[in-house]
Amino acid sequence: MYKKQMKLQKLICIAAIIVCAIAFVYSLGLMTDLYDALYSTMMNSYDLTETDVPGSIIYYMMQDFNKALLRYAIGLILLACLLFLTQTHVRRKYYIGNYVSVGLFSVASIAYAVWAHGWIEGYKYAFLTQVDFEALQKHADMWKTAYVDSTFWFDLHYPVYALLLIVVALLIANLIWKAKLMKEENRLIAAGKEAVA
Repeated sequence: MYKKQMKLQKLICIAAIIVCAIAFVYSLGLMTDLYDALYSTMMNSYDLTETDVPGSIIYYMMQDFNKALLRYAIGLILLACLLFLTQTHVRRKYYIGNYVSVGLFSVASIAYAVWAHGWIEGYKYAFLTQVDFEALQKHADMWKTAYVDSTFWFDLHYPVYALLLIVVALLIANLIWKAKLMKEENRLIAAGKEAVA
């Protein structure tokens, strides 16, 4: 049973790194469509009200959030690396460091996903309700720039953060399984010592 569990814990730790890297790449790509479609509509970076397309200010409004999303994704990658530094991927028995690293990664991942979801949904709503898409189409036709009314990059956060939460669930389930196996092993060792005595 231990062999299966140890193989699984290694796969989960590797998955944690991969999913955090995906979240990082997503944070890099989130502004892609908005940049292509809205950046050129801002006529004066010193006065953001000067625009060909009402509502295009959302591109600037999202800048600080996007920087934070990127920084926090890097933080998650570092926490996923902590799983390897504490040897959570190969330990037969877990020690306090393993519990701490699993706990930190899990709490941070859940907080990150919930925080990002709230903001992204808010910006998606603002994009759909505040941007004048008719004016954007005219601007795109006139200046030969991209016209984007798709919410693809906003919606992509659903599968990205769902994967992150699945990894967290697997990590916690693995931790519980590990604790049960360790308890059973200790019981068998104690029973063996009593039989010898």
